[in-house]
Amino acid sequence: MGLVRMATAARKARVSLNSRQLNRATLDRQMLLRRESVNVVDAVRRVGALQAQEPASPYLALWNRLADFDPAALATAFDERTLVKATLMRLTLHVVHASDYPYFHAAMLPNLRGPRLGDRRFTVSGLSIADADALLPHLALFTSQPRAGAEVEEMLAARLGERKQGVWWALRTYAPLHQVPTGGPWSFKTPSSYRAAPATLAAENWSDSVQFLILRYLAAFGPASMLDIAQFTILKRSVVQNALKELGGSIETLAGPSGEMLFDVPVGRYPTEDAVAPPRLLPMWDSILLAYADRSRVIPPEYRSVILRRNGDVLPTLLIDGYVAGVWRPVEGGIEATAFHRLTSDEWDGLAAEAAALQSFLLDRDSAVYRRYEHWWSKDLPTADVRILT
Repeated sequence: MGLVRMATAARKARVSLNSRQLNRATLDRQMLLRRESVNVVDAVRRVGALQAQEPASPYLALWNRLADFDPAALATAFDERTLVKATLMRLTLHVVHASDYPYFHAAMLPNLRGPRLGDRRFTVSGLSIADADALLPHLALFTSQPRAGAEVEEMLAARLGERKQGVWWALRTYAPLHQVPTGGPWSFKTPSSYRAAPATLAAENWSDSVQFLILRYLAAFGPASMLDIAQFTILKRSVVQNALKELGGSIETLAGPSGEMLFDVPVGRYPTEDAVAPPRLLPMWDSILLAYADRSRVIPPEYRSVILRRNGDVLPTLLIDGYVAGVWRPVEGGIEATAFHRLTSDEWDGLAAEAAALQSFLLDRDSAVYRRYEHWWSKDLPTADVRILT
């Protein structure tokens, strides 16, 4: 059957997956075992969602995954709204396929809405939850055309008779809004502009949207545990458990490395554990670093606190043999790679080839990408070897 085995055949051969098989499954579904010839819109739908707190990250994520990636194609997809950027899972910005957005937003709405409307930063406004929700139709009408955040705040102040602190802060998180491309090398610049999402019916009820989100997650990141799904979505464990039960025969179960129950879509693919995983230079907040409760699938436990900083920053990482092995940043003359453990000469050669291609990619866009995060390089980085790759 070649490198990839279909789920039905795999289950005849084994009842459990070891840790390397899980790692390879993730890399395969995330298009990190090989760069693939897929257009950007289909690629984003296939990998589920791209983290997008930093505007450059979706571009670098796709550069790592696609053969002959054309950044102009991603910019066009944003302009045409076939891909959209919005606040979704874990209350963070993601790029998702436009057809997935209504389901993802509906599934996440209680988690987007409740924490904001219960936060003191909103309650100081003196408005009730009902008052905030009553503003949504007016917000949707006003943002039927792209609007800067300052324009929205002026509209809200006019409706409320005065500027109320925290109202726009809450609404921009849970209202169905897309961020609008504003140009520049990575399509989005600060301050952000917003546009109302199309009024599309996601599903008949919230539970159906939750099930849709879980199926899309499993297709992109499975097999995964209930805790993994809860981590990716920040849905309550009880919500995830109920959804998995309701999905019934739509999903399959396997045993993980420690005997834990894993869930997957029936057409899930499992590469062999010896599948070659080429070096990669992943962007900040790459989804594979955040998609699991058990981060050891990709991040060696001893490196977790180095990569995942307490304030939420997730550093741009070196991937060697499918696992985090260090960090990278652009510097004068090339890409600086900091390896946390000794690498072989072949591994350094592979990283050098990636770095040369990345440097060329950045040259005409932003050669000093992630410059404002460079302070992390002076704080507790384990260092086995540091090289400037050109």
